[in-house]
Order: sequence, then C-alpha cells, then structure tokens
Amino acid sequence: RDGGLQNLSDREFEVFELVGRGHTAKEIGAMLGLSSKTVDVHRSRIRTKLDLATTPDLTHYAVRWVQAKDGGANL
Repeated sequence: RDGGLQNLSDREFEVFELVGRGHTAKEIGAMLGLSSKTVDVHRSRIRTKLDLATTPDLTHYAVRWVQAKDGGANL
C-alpha cells in the first residue's frame, strides 16, 4: 500500500478496493459478511484517513487507484 492507504486497516482496505471496483455498500456487505451500515462506517473512516470530503471523492479516488493497480485496465 502506498500513500495514505498504509493507514487503513485490513478491513478498510478491502472495502476501499471493492468501492473502487464499483460495488455498493449492500454488495460489499454481502461479500464481506457485514451489514451495509458497517460498510458505511468503514467508508467514513476511510474518507477521514484519506482526507476526502465526500463519498463521491472516495469513489473517484478508489476507482483511479484500482485502475492504476490493474495497469490501466477498464473496470
């Protein structure tokens, strides 16, 4: 992990990557065995740790990170 991502817990990082792959809170919750409310809490903590003001800011950042990680491949 690079940049502020190193400050994320393992679970927060999982949620971050799934957000970047376009999944909703409900989908992420089902994948990880969490409620969508718990996913929302993780997303809020991720936003705080990465100094992102809004959920769309988080989504944009996560999508760009996933694209770079995957070598620029389309989602």
